[in-house]
Amino acid sequence: MSSRFLAPVVLPADPACSMLRDAVVDVDDSGRITHVGPESSAPEFTGEVTRLSGILLPGLVNTHAHSPMTLLRGMGGDLPLLRWLREIIWPTEAKLRPENVRTGMLLGSVEMLRHGVTTSAEMYFESEQLVDAVLTTGGRVLVAPAVMELPGMDWRASLTAIERWIDADGLRFGPGERIELGYGPHSAYMLSPEGLRATAESAAARGALVQIHVAEAASEDLEQRKEYGSVPKLLDSLGLLNGRTLAAHAIHLSDEDIALFAARGTGMAHCPGSNAKLASGIARIKELRDAGVAVGLGTDGPASNDDIDLWEELQLTAMLARLATGDSTVLTSADAFLLATRGGADALGRDDIGVLEPGRWADLVHVDLDDPAFAAGLDVPDEQLLSNLVWAAGSRRVRDVWVAGEQVVADAEPTRVDRAKVQADVAETAARLRA
Repeated sequence: MSSRFLAPVVLPADPACSMLRDAVVDVDDSGRITHVGPESSAPEFTGEVTRLSGILLPGLVNTHAHSPMTLLRGMGGDLPLLRWLREIIWPTEAKLRPENVRTGMLLGSVEMLRHGVTTSAEMYFESEQLVDAVLTTGGRVLVAPAVMELPGMDWRASLTAIERWIDADGLRFGPGERIELGYGPHSAYMLSPEGLRATAESAAARGALVQIHVAEAASEDLEQRKEYGSVPKLLDSLGLLNGRTLAAHAIHLSDEDIALFAARGTGMAHCPGSNAKLASGIARIKELRDAGVAVGLGTDGPASNDDIDLWEELQLTAMLARLATGDSTVLTSADAFLLATRGGADALGRDDIGVLEPGRWADLVHVDLDDPAFAAGLDVPDEQLLSNLVWAAGSRRVRDVWVAGEQVVADAEPTRVDRAKVQADVAETAARLRA
């Protein structure tokens, strides 16, 4: 059945970051938006009507995450990146069973949906389990099965498995096209040039997105930089920037690297919380945006963040950009909001999410106003109301969420799964991993 949502304020996430007062969003029975605009000029409607009391906005887009790592949250939290990976994370992940990945992703998906994050770009292994978890919660995911070289992990076999999966099920599938398949070569230091080139060729042949860590820590890929000049130059020489590519973190970039990303249309996933926690550095967001690079926001994994709340990344992005430039106007609240919505969609190469406009999926978030952050009411100037949403409220008042027009969060609780049971399952699995 088609649906109409009426709200005192609708934030469509158009380029001007407009704020529509007393507006409607119409959704057809397939879950796509058919109309957005003021109620006074809305077309006639005969379907189901939902009246909301607060702000309606697009689902946020998390452009880089490893959400099954909810199982590892808090482990080795005070170590630098490479020691954290080698001493804590990788040895613990070696103990994971396939069903554990599903358990971890169930909690990760529930956590994100409750924060108004309807889409996440995930890089992890046992991806079939990850996909099953997201189809269970009703979220949306771009999954990139890991391709890397580790003891007992053959990148050729990983690549073949991805190819077979895409060729069998298609690039996108599931209700409301909730699942998109892609490739997840971990990094230039975890995969040989041969493996990177093969990944690039396979992904390009299928039009698939490649998610890869790029220049995250200053000390992680010294060999590659010494031989090729920079990681982006290495990736470009192997054809990896010719197709749809998302560079996660991308902190230690030169002016030449940024120009290369812009020229190739490479998207960038900015993860300020994880970058700060691991002391990896502050990405050059102003320069990237000025160059025309599509920038989205990411949480990274819940073991390096340690939550999956994109509203925090939105705030940190603006704060760190201002600190890095000494300019409090370099990234406004509107800029930050757009990075978390339409910016994320652009970085992922998706024109069907991240914005409330006809033709896109009806991934909707309702923010309730019963909070001190909105005590001044709705009759404040648009700029002030947006500032209160971005800087003061964050995810705290997210009450209802829809994905492809289907309600998956009602009154701050998931509608499809029992959150208490999911959390109990994570606790049981985490105890086994510690033992």
